[in-house]
Amino acid sequence: MSVVRQRVFRNAYRDSVELMRIASEIEGLPGVTRAGLVMCTPANLAIVAEAGLGKGLDPAAGPNDMVVALAANDDAAAEAAFERATALMRGAAVEAASGGQRFVPTTIAEAIGDLPEANLALISTPGTYAAAEAMKALKHGLHVFLFSDNVPIQDEIELKRIGERKGLLVMGPDCGTAILDGVPLGFANAVRRGRVGLVGASGTGLQQVTCLLDAFGAGVSQAIGVGGRDLHEEVGGTMMLAALERLVADDGTDVVVLISKPPAPSVAARVLAAASAASKPVVVNFLGGDADAIRASGAHPATTFEGAAHTAAGLSLGSPPSPLQDDAANPDELAAALRAGQDRIAGLYSGGSLASEAKVVLKTLLGDEIARTQRIVDLGDDEYTVGRPHPMIDPRLRSEKIEEAGNDRQVAVVLLDIVLGYASHPDPAGALIPAIHAAREAAATDGRSLAVIASVCGTPNDPQGLAGQRAILADAGVHLAASNARAARLAGLVVQHAALREVPA
Repeated sequence: MSVVRQRVFRNAYRDSVELMRIASEIEGLPGVTRAGLVMCTPANLAIVAEAGLGKGLDPAAGPNDMVVALAANDDAAAEAAFERATALMRGAAVEAASGGQRFVPTTIAEAIGDLPEANLALISTPGTYAAAEAMKALKHGLHVFLFSDNVPIQDEIELKRIGERKGLLVMGPDCGTAILDGVPLGFANAVRRGRVGLVGASGTGLQQVTCLLDAFGAGVSQAIGVGGRDLHEEVGGTMMLAALERLVADDGTDVVVLISKPPAPSVAARVLAAASAASKPVVVNFLGGDADAIRASGAHPATTFEGAAHTAAGLSLGSPPSPLQDDAANPDELAAALRAGQDRIAGLYSGGSLASEAKVVLKTLLGDEIARTQRIVDLGDDEYTVGRPHPMIDPRLRSEKIEEAGNDRQVAVVLLDIVLGYASHPDPAGALIPAIHAAREAAATDGRSLAVIASVCGTPNDPQGLAGQRAILADAGVHLAASNARAARLAGLVVQHAALREVPA
């Protein structure tokens, strides 16, 4: 019988990415079945309660406190987990201090006093308090990278209005990726420097395009995230427009790329008008958006992230780069191994924008009706991360879903994204191999074949290593595509070819 235990650490603020990493390790300890580490804000405590880890929590815990909440097989396993969590947090603090007694500021004002030359604040506090910290940073003349989510949209509007008035960027809320003057922020990749500037309302979209630019031989001047709501009607695209203006004026940028899901119509019109007036070529990738409207503005339309990278690389380098190379997977051969009734794709994604791109590709290939029957899931969505780390950090939820797909008689293809880079899991491909083998074995036991198709979003210089991650997958029999769009298309072709085989001649 499992036990639920919590331990509150008073006045122990930790960044959310650090907490997710520690939670991932704690949940992997023997005898621990679930673990969560969060700051004790009302919203976070509600999440802990929803995850079934809140029973007995100290009611005096406040937003400056941090709680380790876990379910374990017994008290001994719980106590060992608490000891490990304490050691990990102590180790992170020592590492952050570089082994010395370096002053650690607790406010924006103290941080500026300690680092007066700084011009940007990275904010990753609970959403309830993030807007206030961002406001302080703006008042001190700092650009803001706002990693925090759950920030009310009215606060976002106000922050961006102030940023616009002061000539400062507000990247976010819920901004996962940026590369500024070669410095990666959040989930970003080790890409070469170059003369392509990007603005994205899409974290993994920015990652995919910057990595593909690197693969095409081009490089990045700046990659500016603006948060997923920036192009909503209420926000008005304020920061995409401000970032576009900056990149057009930037001497180090020759080509600009804009990335987003389709904006609100009025916002799209403003953004395209600004692109039309730009003195530099602008590539626009509004996933599933109106390519004719983009073309009419004088910008270069792209329907996929790979298309955006290829067009931008060609404009930057002076000629179109050579196409990327896939492995030799034949969709007809993969389809021939399937059994009647296997007509579903299980797209199990860690990147939300990559999942959205897959849906667009499948809709174009298969038609709206059939595409809607495919199961393309963003496992990083709030629905799946309650009480759990993000799947780019912790692969266990995705491993569970892969094994479930192997037991589903309708599933023909498991479609995966493997996202490398800073802050991601140190071996995301290797972590999924046991689940891939288990899924295939389950299908084979039932007399079925199961194709696994994946793309790796990364570069040779990423901490995980692109070639090594691809080799791990290839050795496990995974069919690799050079981009997410190609992987989705290959999966769609397998299902399409399988359906044609079932139609009587």
